[in-house]
Amino acid sequence: MVPAVVQDEQSRAVLMLGWMDDEALHRTLATGRTTFWSRSRSEYWVKGETSGHRQWVREVRLDCDGDTLLVTVQQEGPACHTGDLTCFDARTLPAVVGTAPQGADA
Repeated sequence: MVPAVVQDEQSRAVLMLGWMDDEALHRTLATGRTTFWSRSRSEYWVKGETSGHRQWVREVRLDCDGDTLLVTVQQEGPACHTGDLTCFDARTLPAVVGTAPQGADA
């Protein structure tokens, strides 16, 4: 089971995070639609199957450690079940903003 970060092909915005096992990844690659494993319902689900807010897969990449997927999609409608475009529109957590020391590579 690996996290699958879903990114919009046009805006490059991070839309959501889902979970994929080998079967979910296989279904995603075979159908061109994002398929995830629901940890709460213990079943596979296809994004947009009930809401109509489909994700059409454009590219899937595996990270350098082989433990995270980046799925680039064409999003149809909002990605979040709340109706927001992305699941990361809700709130920003307060954090100290760091500054690189002078001479450090950016």
